[in-house]
Amino acid sequence: MKNYPNAETNDFLAKVASSKKPPLSSQTPEQARKLNQVFIHLSHPKETVAKVENTTIPGSAGEIPLRIYTPQGVGPFPVLVYFHGGGYAIGNLDMVDSICRTLTNGAQCVVVSVEYRLAPEHKFPAAIEDGYSATLWAAENAAVINGDASRMAVGGESAGGNLAAVVALMARDRAQPSLIYQLLIYPVTHHGSLSTESRRLYGEDYFLTADSIAWYAKQYLPAAEDGKNAYASPLLAEDLTNLPPALIITAELDPLRDEGEAYGDRLREAGVSVKVSRYEGTIHAFINLAGILTLGQKALKEAASDLKAILW
Repeated sequence: MKNYPNAETNDFLAKVASSKKPPLSSQTPEQARKLNQVFIHLSHPKETVAKVENTTIPGSAGEIPLRIYTPQGVGPFPVLVYFHGGGYAIGNLDMVDSICRTLTNGAQCVVVSVEYRLAPEHKFPAAIEDGYSATLWAAENAAVINGDASRMAVGGESAGGNLAAVVALMARDRAQPSLIYQLLIYPVTHHGSLSTESRRLYGEDYFLTADSIAWYAKQYLPAAEDGKNAYASPLLAEDLTNLPPALIITAELDPLRDEGEAYGDRLREAGVSVKVSRYEGTIHAFINLAGILTLGQKALKEAASDLKAILW
């Protein structure tokens, strides 16, 4: 591990290294899910919003829990459907509660946070079907949640960024609902052996490791071959035309950096308006760790500002 000018990143990585925790590949999903507490404890300070409601909606395989955040003011408001990260296996609504509150206030939108089914109990495509069902529900019930179905976006971080990108693909392919933006925060865009500079340089000692990436993929995919499905790996989609504009946020020291930026390149080549914003000197999950990593707070402000500019 090298020393970087960003002291906060260095301090955090030093603490991770000194913790001597066993690799993710040696843990069960139940053990790994305790990591959620780390993100909750180190997340951006919770902001107060006008209203928070927990509810459930019907899904293709049972009820889907949602947490709906409403900003101050008079609606109807734009709607952001948000998917938490956690490698499809360890995330939950609490993990991104502070993120959703900050986006609700900063973008002045209703945020619908989705607790999709987790792997390995529910493998691909369970999570994306839940994500799509929740997005369709939000569009069809926008008036009920004081939202405006004509101003809808999807977003998420890490695995959730993957789900947001895939839901945007599904919405285009199924011709509903209409989406006008996608917020992709250090997204997974490719499952499988991918030879990129960022995976080579930062696959060890930078929080998210190559070992962890492989473990998450093993939990999520029924078989390695499923990683070639565009709904698992949107970077492999043949056609990326007619998708909503995107903000893609990446981190310099993240093994997923290059695939996120490559997805931005492919969207741009397909005629989609894209802004790629790389944060230097920081790591994967830096927005989840915004309580101790100032760059995470800066990126959240950028995401909220860009969302507001599009949605309003």
